[in-house]
Amino acid sequence: MAEIIRDPILGREVNLDSGEKLIAVFRADPAAYWRSNGIMALAAGVIAGAALVYGGNPAPWVGPVAAVLAIGLRAAYLRSEALAEEWKLTNRRLIGPGGRIAPLSSLKAVRPFFGAVQLVAGSDKHLMKYQADAAAVIAAIETAKAGKR
Repeated sequence: MAEIIRDPILGREVNLDSGEKLIAVFRADPAAYWRSNGIMALAAGVIAGAALVYGGNPAPWVGPVAAVLAIGLRAAYLRSEALAEEWKLTNRRLIGPGGRIAPLSSLKAVRPFFGAVQLVAGSDKHLMKYQADAAAVIAAIETAKAGKR
């Protein structure tokens, strides 16, 4: 049987350096994932219905139904991939999915962003998606950045 080779677009596994301590692991929350997709489906349904009403379509209900079905199917299909994402907070950096690295010393801003946490490090921006408690994640990062852990 042939060996499956990992696609390089998915990044690489990043190991901890010597002397680096793992403080916390932030995983995507299923409830936050479904809530986010529900809000997106609702918004898309309203826009689709309004566009069909504006266009004079005799069956404007089709737009919201199609939008909810499309986004629901997309959410179900991407669920396993989205919920597998995790970010590791160490005393030196954040290590994200796909080998993303954000050194704590280079973080300019850590802020909530529609149920996620946005990390601004120099010219790079990262998004920690589907966090159950964005405020707690931000507090943990700020505490680690200040060197209090």
